[in-house]
Amino acid sequence: MSNKEVKAALKSAREAIRNKEYKEALKHCKAVLKQEKNNYNAWVFIGLAAAELEQPDQAKGAYRKAVELEPNQLLAWQGLANLFEKSSQTDVKGDLADVYQKLLELYESGDKQKWCDVCNKLVELYHQEKKYLEVARMWHKLIQVKKEGGADNAELHQLWKKMIQLLADRTQNQDNETEQLLLTAFEHAVNSCDSVPSDEHQNLYKDFVQCLSKLPHETLRLKKTCDDMMALYPTVRYPLEVLCLHFIQSGTFTEEALHCFSRLLEMDPSSGPGIIGSGIKYLQERKYEEAVKSLTEGLEKISQCPSGWYYLARAQMKMHKHKEAVLSCNRALKTLGPLESSDLQQKNLILQLKAEALIKIANAEAAEEAINALEQIVDAGSDPVLLALRGQAYLNKGLRAEASKISHELLLSHPDLAEAHALEGFIHYSQKNYEQAEKSFQNAIERKAETAEYHQYLGLTYWFMSDETRKDKGKTLTHFLKAAKLDSYLGSVFCCLGNYYRDIAGDKSRARGCYKKAFELDGADEESGSAAVDLSVELGDMDTALSILNEVTEKASTGTAKWAWLQRGLYYLRTDQPLQAVVDLQAAVRADPKDANCWESLGEAYLSRGSYMTALKSFTKASELNPELVYSVYKTAAIQQIQGKYKEAIATYQQILTKTKDYMPALKGLGECYFMLAKSALDQYFDGK
Repeated sequence: MSNKEVKAALKSAREAIRNKEYKEALKHCKAVLKQEKNNYNAWVFIGLAAAELEQPDQAKGAYRKAVELEPNQLLAWQGLANLFEKSSQTDVKGDLADVYQKLLELYESGDKQKWCDVCNKLVELYHQEKKYLEVARMWHKLIQVKKEGGADNAELHQLWKKMIQLLADRTQNQDNETEQLLLTAFEHAVNSCDSVPSDEHQNLYKDFVQCLSKLPHETLRLKKTCDDMMALYPTVRYPLEVLCLHFIQSGTFTEEALHCFSRLLEMDPSSGPGIIGSGIKYLQERKYEEAVKSLTEGLEKISQCPSGWYYLARAQMKMHKHKEAVLSCNRALKTLGPLESSDLQQKNLILQLKAEALIKIANAEAAEEAINALEQIVDAGSDPVLLALRGQAYLNKGLRAEASKISHELLLSHPDLAEAHALEGFIHYSQKNYEQAEKSFQNAIERKAETAEYHQYLGLTYWFMSDETRKDKGKTLTHFLKAAKLDSYLGSVFCCLGNYYRDIAGDKSRARGCYKKAFELDGADEESGSAAVDLSVELGDMDTALSILNEVTEKASTGTAKWAWLQRGLYYLRTDQPLQAVVDLQAAVRADPKDANCWESLGEAYLSRGSYMTALKSFTKASELNPELVYSVYKTAAIQQIQGKYKEAIATYQQILTKTKDYMPALKGLGECYFMLAKSALDQYFDGK
């Protein structure tokens, strides 16, 4: 076949393809290839015809042969692109991306419009594959090409906005280059907007601020962008709220941060971030009650704020609200998002605070939970303070040997650590080794003199060491007072002071004040509440006693606050108010059905009311629970006597007298019963009896 015939065959193949006679076209092409096996056009036409005949493998092979022969010719690459675009196979996407890249290279110096069309297709392909870096690079290059081609500001603005849309669904966990290209797109989109101010421009700014707020290392850019937006839109709260949340999350409380909190609250007194910020300010100023109030209110409005919950837990810890602090720590942990390095540090702080709160609750179940929290902290084994906490948790759980091992190791490796000496002190104190405990707490105080707990425990050590040290003002009282001065929210130390003033100094008035303070700080402290009531009664101040009891019983749920119900019930008994006494003493019995004293008091109330049968049941129950309660047995006999059951009463009186021969009320009752039996016999003429 001559050169002329080859050209004629190729022309015939082209005509056949135009007429959709693809098999005929293949014949002409094969004839050409017999003569010229490296004929570029013949291979391209075979590819095109085979593709139309749905023979993709043959088409692909033909196009591949063509591009090998002429790698810088467009036709074969265009054919490959069309073939891969129509393919339903997912594994061709990588090949298609390579073809688009080659087409871009070929179009770059020529047809800019076609270059842009292919670029659009390639970006879409990368976006489907979630290759965001490649998306960012290609779209940025497309914008540069459009800019060089003389695109106007409006078109460029739309292109920057499109770039934001392509990348915005992957703001977090991006590589730095993609991140920076996205931020560049935001800056250009904001600056190229025609109408300023406008809703579109404001929304773009909002999205920009939101994007920056998710990038911890872009603090300066975030501040600048928020400042710029506030300058343009001074009545819009959003940038100020984001900035305040940034300060809260990062733990930054400079004058600038405090000014932002104040400014936000001026704009909107109900703003969650603003209220949380003011709560943190109160915490810094040691106004813990105000801090708890503000943080709680702020978190009701914006609950997904782990730092807010953490600061609330810290304020609650300062007020020794340990159970509430644990709940706040749990909320903080729950609201933490995917952990980055900064979040991991925050998580460790929350877990440590949770462990500290659980240790203060001081029971075995809380100790186990504290150990679990400490185990979740990264590198906890290398932190001596955390090891000391673990030792305290072991001690609370009753694992004294494990606690002692940690204490010994810490004292060897960190002899200047106050927590190590304190742990040793707690261990000695739990074993009643008070002389050793004294030395340990003294060592802890030497290293950390401002810790109230160490002074309190040194005072308690002296209290239990001996009568001499208990009465020594320079020891017991001095350290209790020091602890109270260092921590005015430490309710237990005020109870200790109450014990000292009542039992040692004999100052009932001052003791009552201390117990009252302790109970105000910790409403669950029954010892302090009960002592405050008892001393009020002794001092003739029934109003104060009733005030305390009323406050407790109003808040008490069913089955709780036995001491308060019992005390108030006894007060009503003494003041001849049996109906109220019965109600309160029934509540006391519900709180502790196995307390014989409560049953005895309830029986007395029923008796005062004239309810003999229920009184009898109550006294019987009391004597069953505690057979040593002679008074309950006596009252049982007395009721039997009142009911005229003299024989039963005589048996009960005799039961008492077998144990207590000289119990005068029983002797008197027994005589009366015999007398009544004799009188009954005379009335019936049974003289012989």
